[in-house]
Amino acid sequence: MAHDTMAPSDWVRRWTPLIPRGSTVLDLACGYGRHLRWLASCGLSVLGVDRDATSLASAAAWGDTLQADLEQGPWPLTGRTFAGVVVTHYLWRPTWPLLLDCLAPGGVMIYETFSRQHAQIGKPSRDDFLLLPGELLERCSSLRVVAYEDGFLHDPDRFVQRIVAVRENSPSASTLRYPLSLE
Repeated sequence: MAHDTMAPSDWVRRWTPLIPRGSTVLDLACGYGRHLRWLASCGLSVLGVDRDATSLASAAAWGDTLQADLEQGPWPLTGRTFAGVVVTHYLWRPTWPLLLDCLAPGGVMIYETFSRQHAQIGKPSRDDFLLLPGELLERCSSLRVVAYEDGFLHDPDRFVQRIVAVRENSPSASTLRYPLSLE
């Protein structure tokens, strides 16, 4: 299957309705734009960021794109906020505080990537790119967690953690967690 025809993540599709129509969403490490295409079809403006110019050329069909090396270069989104932030199959821990700063009040974080157990079955297998047990919950502790899953998925086989969390409009709002079972 070509990268640019891959279906969006079921997790992203499931939780996209939490993001207000007409608002702007950041897709970090967007690749060929499978989520940009989905998000744009839902009436959202999109910005895809990736370091690969070839994949961004495809992603540009669905919205704005920005070429940036998130691991070696400066953070390209200083001062910008988004109603939604989507990240799948990507983890670079030094960007977490910056990524959280990009989430506007009321904004929705949809994040899904590989957990440490994934090293048992395939790539990625380096700890730098695999989540520790409960790590997404810890990293999103300043947000209201709407859904969280940690487990094994099929087709393709993978161990993942995934979370949906909202930045409350007021800093005093309490954090609630609603763990859901894997589908």
